[in-house]
Amino acid sequence: MATGLPTGWEVRHSNSKNLPYYFNPATKESRWEPPPDTNSETLKHYMGRYHTANLGRDGMVNQQSIEGKIRCAHLLVKHAGSRRPSSWREANITRGKDEAMNIIRVHEGRIKSGETSLGDLAVTESDCSSARKRGDLGFFGKGEMQGEFEHAAFALQPGEVSQIIETQSGLHIIERLE
Repeated sequence: MATGLPTGWEVRHSNSKNLPYYFNPATKESRWEPPPDTNSETLKHYMGRYHTANLGRDGMVNQQSIEGKIRCAHLLVKHAGSRRPSSWREANITRGKDEAMNIIRVHEGRIKSGETSLGDLAVTESDCSSARKRGDLGFFGKGEMQGEFEHAAFALQPGEVSQIIETQSGLHIIERLE
């Protein structure tokens, strides 16, 4: 399947960060963001098929490894009382919980009105590193997420979006993808 990347570039997977990245073996350049001249639509389809689930050695989705698991995306707004009050967007998050709640309520309104999607908002507004993947957390099973997050995520049907969920990490809106 075509990746949509310019000639010479390939998608690799970082074991330390558990995220895909882009690598050019000829120049030895690696980057988290797609290189210039990438066909974004083709890349999106490629990444959706090969880099959002558990993959086998052949690069194909290992169906056995995803049984009993669900796939979700989320938008996270952290506050000063969050477990780790920093993110890719802000090195030191100082906003209070009330301010974070006001921010996420605005996001929730935009999503529920259909003005935008959770994935589109997550790219620029989420305090989670999953923002670069439109908030996609991949497949996970029971016992792999914080209790409040897991309970809300498993209660959703594919395509449904949660209410605002509070965990030690901050405030979330969750969308069940699969």
